[in-house]
Amino acid sequence: MESFSDLLRHWRSLRRLSQLDLALEAGVSARHISFLETGRARPSRDMVLHLGAILRVPLDRRNQMLGAVGFAPKFSARAWDDAEMAPIRRAVDWTLERHAPYPGIAIDKLWTIRRMNAPARAIFGAMGAVEGASMIDIVQRREVQSAIENWPEVARHLALRLRAESAAQGGIPKLDDAERHLSGAAGPSGEGAPAVPTIFKLGGERLALVGTIAQFSSTGDSVVEELKIELFFPSDNEAERILRDLGGAATDQR
Repeated sequence: MESFSDLLRHWRSLRRLSQLDLALEAGVSARHISFLETGRARPSRDMVLHLGAILRVPLDRRNQMLGAVGFAPKFSARAWDDAEMAPIRRAVDWTLERHAPYPGIAIDKLWTIRRMNAPARAIFGAMGAVEGASMIDIVQRREVQSAIENWPEVARHLALRLRAESAAQGGIPKLDDAERHLSGAAGPSGEGAPAVPTIFKLGGERLALVGTIAQFSSTGDSVVEELKIELFFPSDNEAERILRDLGGAATDQR
């Protein structure tokens, strides 16, 4: 088990703050931060939580910092199907259902799919995207990459996103491995576009989608903190037509 001193140094270094920078943010002396990092001082529970918040440490890692000092964890990590998670599941489902006919998915920090709406199942299902599957594993498949017209450009942006998400979490091996894999296929960034689309080749059609991400705020649960709702939108008129047609077909099948 890592010591609190080691964890504090790790997160301070990761956030690129000097001891003085952190001390000023925390309202304590740089000497106190130094003593905490060398083990010469023992932090209070409140100080552990205060420093964790300043350093933007994920909630599960703040529990780790608390445990390293001998304190009980503060933040929960409820199972997705827990009864107390019902309001979260309803909010996710409401958002995804009303996003139709555009595709939308909800993923956790490892990019495991928690929820999909009907358009997402219709478009991504053929690629192996189902609830419980990992989008990281899916995007590393050669057949999926060949179905994306601008794959080198998409690979570059996915690699950058994975790197940023892993760094924010203090390092996640699965994300780091995928980032290295995708970086090997990455091409130059597109210029001039307000957002880089992912262009899928669907039979003889071309579906260009751009995405946005939503997250819950003010949460005290690490599972909720890590949840991302990814909503895709058409990038051009052809994509709009394809999605509207898919939506109409889904409605006719009910």
